Amino acid sequence: MTDRPFKVLGIQQIAVGGPDKQALRALWVDLLGLEVAGTYRSARENVDEDICQMGEGPLRVEVDLMQPLDPDAKPAVHQPPLNHVGLWIDDLPRAVAWLQAQGVRFAPGGIRRGGSGFDICFVHPRGNEQFPVGGEGVLIELVQAPPEVIRAFTALAQGGSRN
Repeated sequence: MTDRPFKVLGIQQIAVGGPDKQALRALWVDLLGLEVAGTYRSARENVDEDICQMGEGPLRVEVDLMQPLDPDAKPAVHQPPLNHVGLWIDDLPRAVAWLQAQGVRFAPGGIRRGGSGFDICFVHPRGNEQFPVGGEGVLIELVQAPPEVIRAFTALAQGGSRN
């Protein structure tokens, strides 16, 4: 499909859930050495998460360690344990409009500000009758890349410097 009006630039994040984020921190922070860059808590999203990072500069990747505020409530951010994958998108509004026209189902909420401060939306894990294309069981977060991320990925694609 050469008429796609946007690019997926790279991985922005992975989100891992568990009943107790301290167990996740023991692996990801204490043993693997990721840095905790912030936290995010939302009753509406039933999540208490630590936002961790690996790598440097505009190409760093987040690893969000999530536990539910209420393990019996929805959304169940700890089930499945690999909760979602986030992708950097160079033009999120155009991507959403084009993907919807192709039959992609989006989760409720539309484009909104995410916990890390970027505009986001989610491709639903499953299609339905109206929008038959979903993530085939995987929740996919589309994240508007800021200019410095777009420049860094463009430079890499052209074989140049990341700066």
